[in-house]
Parts: sequence; structure tokens; C-alpha cells
Amino acid sequence: MSVSRRTTLKAIAVAGGLGATSGTVFAKGEHEDDERPADDAADEPAAVSAAVRVAHFSPDAPNVDILVDDEQVLADVPYGAVSPYLELEPGTYTVAITAAGDPEAVVFEDEVEVAEGFATIAAIGELEAETFRPEILVDAEPLPEGAGADAAFVRVAHFSPDAPAVDIYADEEPLVEGVEFEDVSEYLAVPAGAYTLSVRPAGEDEEVASFDVELEAESITTGYAIGYLEPPEEFADREFTVELVVDGPAADAEEEAPEADHEDEDPKDEDDEKDVDEKDEKDADEKDDDKDVDEKDEKDEKDVDEKDVDEKDVDEKDVDEKGKDKIGDDAAKEKEPADGKNGVDEKEAANGKDAADGKHAGNGKDKGPTDGKDAANGKKAAPDHQC
Repeated sequence: MSVSRRTTLKAIAVAGGLGATSGTVFAKGEHEDDERPADDAADEPAAVSAAVRVAHFSPDAPNVDILVDDEQVLADVPYGAVSPYLELEPGTYTVAITAAGDPEAVVFEDEVEVAEGFATIAAIGELEAETFRPEILVDAEPLPEGAGADAAFVRVAHFSPDAPAVDIYADEEPLVEGVEFEDVSEYLAVPAGAYTLSVRPAGEDEEVASFDVELEAESITTGYAIGYLEPPEEFADREFTVELVVDGPAADAEEEAPEADHEDEDPKDEDDEKDVDEKDEKDADEKDDDKDVDEKDEKDEKDVDEKDVDEKDVDEKDVDEKGKDKIGDDAAKEKEPADGKNGVDEKEAANGKDAADGKHAGNGKDKGPTDGKDAANGKKAAPDHQC
């Protein structure tokens, strides 16, 4: 299999009868858990003839680490997980499976032969029953000959430890029959399209499970029957199910397809999203402006209210002062007539007296007012004509 190496390896299909399709194979040391040293010529074209992935289908086993020739390639793999393909040259390797984070808790260690092409190493069986072991599946080959361009390829692997032999139906038609625990069927060619698959005990009509699937043309898929038909209490969340996994070089391309399809489906999406973002930003600005206007109006109203209160206080103060002034003026006015009259009387009395005194002083004969009383009352004294 020829590949061009960048961060990952792009694999070319090796299955007969298929057009070239590409998927991702991680080069040595490129996966985040892979502790193998990367090749020095990382940017140079490279030829890789084998790629392997790991599937954890043992329902009573903990998370596991995978080591190849004492070098970790995968870490903390949980039940039900299927790893991406990793570069591995054809040959014989010592593969070890240990409890995650505990290299001393080895659950499997043995030599494994890796051939050219794509392969899946599936951890199956049970630890408690001492049936735990790796099952090696060759992926994406051989495929049925003579299949049309609209065909999809499917196989079934029975890895449920407590389930009996099963039949698999597609839309009420038998797909495979009598598949027992640890069996893996051959790939079958079926027309691409939507199906309802059902799992039934061999020879019976009652369904154990059913689900809908969409099989695309030229896709290569394995349906893994895993989990417990009657799960123990401590593994109640590991019930019987069927996991559909894309095989071979199209595996990772299948995972990336939704994003690519979305972009191809509507090339305007990016511009539309930009317009939406700009509109949202504009709406947010307008909302902020409205908020500022509301806050300003609220502040102005508050200032006006405070101003009205201040003006009211001033008016009330003015009224009070004006009232006080008026009261003072009235009091002064009431007092002025008496004081004015007395002042006139006193002035006239003084003037009268002075006049009388002056007359007497001048000739000693004229008589002034007869008494001060008349002068004080402002009465003019009658002249006294004497011969």
C-alpha cells in the first residue's frame, strides 16, 4: 500500500474491485498514545504495507493499554472502543494487553502475526471465564467478485459471550444464519440503501435486537455483536448490542464525511454564517445602543425629577420668605401710622412751643398758646389782639 506521509498516512485501497479511496493511517509515533519513535524522514514519501487497529469487546475487562514489542501504542482503551489504524510493518510481534496504567496486570501477551493489508485485533471473551483473547480480523478483503458499483459490503462478527447462535435479517430477509460466538462471516454484497437489521436466535422468529442502518455504495462494514444478553449486575451498562464499524482505508474518511458533505451541500454556508454573525453583532450593538438610550432616558428622568424637587423646594422657600416679608411689611405698615402721627404731633408741638417761646422772647407781650396741651394736639392758638 502506497502512502504519502504528512502528519498521518493516506492509505490507498488494497481491496480488489474497489476504486481508490483514502483513509487515515497514523504513522509510527504520530498517534498521541504511540510511544514508538517516529521515522526521521517524516516528510518524505513512504511505503506502508500494513496497518492495524484495536477493538475492546471483552465485556468484563477494564480499560486497557496496548504494547507492541514492549512499546506502548494505545492507552486507556475503554470497552466498546475501536482505535484508528496504526502503521505496522508485516511481521511477527509480541503484543501485550494490560490493565490501563498497570503494566504488571497483564491480561494477554503472545506473538501475533501481522500480514499485509488492514487488520483489526479485537479483544473478546471474558476474564472471569478465562476466555479472554485477541481475535485478528483481516479487513476489507476478500470481497465478493462481480458486485456492481452500487453494492455495499457487510459481514457479521459474533462476540457476545452469553448469546446463542444467531440469524441476521435485513428487512425480513435472512442475511446470515447460524452465527455462533467467536464466528466471523464472510463479506456479503448487498444493494446500497437503508435497511432494518434484526438479530434473532438461530431458527427463531423472535428478535433479540433491531436497528436501522444506511449502507452507502462501495462501503465496507462489519457488524460486531457484543455485550451481554443477560448482563451481570456489575456490568448492567454492557447490554447486548451491535456495533457497526467501517473497515479498511475508508474508515476515517467515513468519520470525516459529514463535515465534507455539509460543505459541499451548501457552499454559501460560510458566507451565510458570516452574515448571521455580522447581523448578530449589529443586533447586539443596537441592543447596547438601546440600553444606553434607556439608561440615558432613565438618568434624564431622574435628573428632571430631582430638578423638579429642587425647584419645588426653592418655590416653597421663596413662598416662605415672601410670606415672611409680607408679614413683616404688614406689621411695619400697621406700626407706621401711629408712629407717624406721633411724630407729626411731636414736631408740631415742638414747633409750636418754639414759636411761642420765640414770640415771648421777642416782645414779651404776645401770648403764645395758652398751654402745651393745645400745642400737643396741633391746635392753632388764636391771636390775642391788645391795644
